[in-house]
Amino acid sequence: MIRGSCFCGGIVFEVGKVMFMRYCHCSRCRKESGSAFGTVAVVQPSEFRFVKGEDLVRFYDYPPDGRRAFCGVCGSKAPLQLKFQDRHIFLIHAGLFDDDPGVRPMLHMFVGSKAPWCEINDNLPQYEKWVPGFEPPQHRDS
Repeated sequence: MIRGSCFCGGIVFEVGKVMFMRYCHCSRCRKESGSAFGTVAVVQPSEFRFVKGEDLVRFYDYPPDGRRAFCGVCGSKAPLQLKFQDRHIFLIHAGLFDDDPGVRPMLHMFVGSKAPWCEINDNLPQYEKWVPGFEPPQHRDS
């Protein structure tokens, strides 16, 4: 099991397997992370469980269809379950993992919105916006 937690340790979770991890350079991920990009792991619900603190998870909803999860005590990120293309997934900010998740980011998305001071210096695939075939029903402008 891969363990993870929020900053204060009030939220603790375990993951059996990470499907994949990616870098997102959209303006929302940059603002939310306070960094050049967000590094997010995607996990199937069957591979995720809260050990404690699920009741501490709070949400911030923003138009038209956005949602973010955070710890109600310390304010750090929290795992977020979303419905995406007729199935549920968990999005977990990679910094929440206490253990090595066993995968590495495999692509950059929304590079058309990346911070002008950020340079991408790897050979991972880059996508101007969404990865083709993985667009949500409502596209966001970032």
